[in-house]
Amino acid sequence: MKHELPKLPYALDALEPFISERTLEFHYGKHHQAYANNLNNLIEGTSFENADLIDIIMKSDGGIFNNAAQVYNHTFYFMALKPRGGGQPRGKLYDALVYSFGSFDNFKTEFSKAGATLFGSGWVWLVADKKNKLRIIQTSNAGNPLCDDLVPIMTLDVWEHAYYLDTQNARPKYIENFWELINWELIETRFENL
Repeated sequence: MKHELPKLPYALDALEPFISERTLEFHYGKHHQAYANNLNNLIEGTSFENADLIDIIMKSDGGIFNNAAQVYNHTFYFMALKPRGGGQPRGKLYDALVYSFGSFDNFKTEFSKAGATLFGSGWVWLVADKKNKLRIIQTSNAGNPLCDDLVPIMTLDVWEHAYYLDTQNARPKYIENFWELINWELIETRFENL
């Protein structure tokens, strides 16, 4: 099975001024593509050659895991962005965030803090556990919550390649911009399909 990048549901310049076209050309067009290319090369002739992405993530390690997880993580991140996004969720997701974090603003603060304080490269996730309780977790490098029996709902990429062209080393500014692009409708659907 050949793993390919999904087509973005927006133009490369559509997230400006929060994420530039140049950043997406590199982040999506080069970094994300390189993970897919590497994965396809690494699985050729192995037991993972015809496996789907989640099976590879759950059963592999080393380079195969790293590239498979990065394909998944980046796709999960990019698909949950949209031009003129932001605001706050509605319905069951909103209620669950208030239940889990006390308020939507508290959730935003905790999620942003997790992103700003993650040392090195990695991801911040909103996940649901087996009881559908929401949690915020950090994963380093290509870490993925599926490996810990958690269901990902939303993620933020805090590798420097996600923001360096736009905000240089100012990760908190990138995180602030992220809140202006979230596609809450898609994230609500992910939550409701748990």
